[in-house]
Amino acid sequence: MDVNILLFPDFETLDAFGPVEVLGHVSDYVPRYVSPGGGIVHSRQKLPVMTEALGDADTNGILLVPGGQGTRLLVTDPEFIKMLGNAAERSAFCLTVCTGSALLARTSLLNGRRATSNKRAFDWVRGLNSAVHWAEHARWVSDGKYYTSSGVSAGMDMALGFIADQFGTRRAQDIARHIEYIWNSDQTADPFSQVKKV
Repeated sequence: MDVNILLFPDFETLDAFGPVEVLGHVSDYVPRYVSPGGGIVHSRQKLPVMTEALGDADTNGILLVPGGQGTRLLVTDPEFIKMLGNAAERSAFCLTVCTGSALLARTSLLNGRRATSNKRAFDWVRGLNSAVHWAEHARWVSDGKYYTSSGVSAGMDMALGFIADQFGTRRAQDIARHIEYIWNSDQTADPFSQVKKV
């Protein structure tokens, strides 16, 4: 199953590559880096990543949408939102990290569903779509095929939660041990939900 990591200018590096590290331990998952037009995309931390055009990808697998500063512009880009909506609708699973859920919320696919986002940007994200049942106290949330996480490192917890749902908790624990990561396996334990919003 392809894991399509949808990148855009100023995406948050760990939002994308934290979950990729986790999902990469499942041999059946093949990572593919995609963007709306293909070519090199730079993260917020100036990491260049070569991507292929989203239109050329098989989006029937897993779609991973990171967040980052670049989402602030993309939420007002109807062409991007339409492209994302089509890819997310076709995907078997759609995982978002941080303000990636803001982009997905703009497609209306989260309407009537539970979701979360980066707590520092939570008020902004919530204001983009009030039809979503936003969970302010959650490390990550799953609702059907949609998984959304809080900020940055929470994407790794969510990815491990996704692995646990698909393959069992022991598999997720084994991966966490292998990468020497302390997995926050309680998706309701969100120590950052009280941080100051910006």
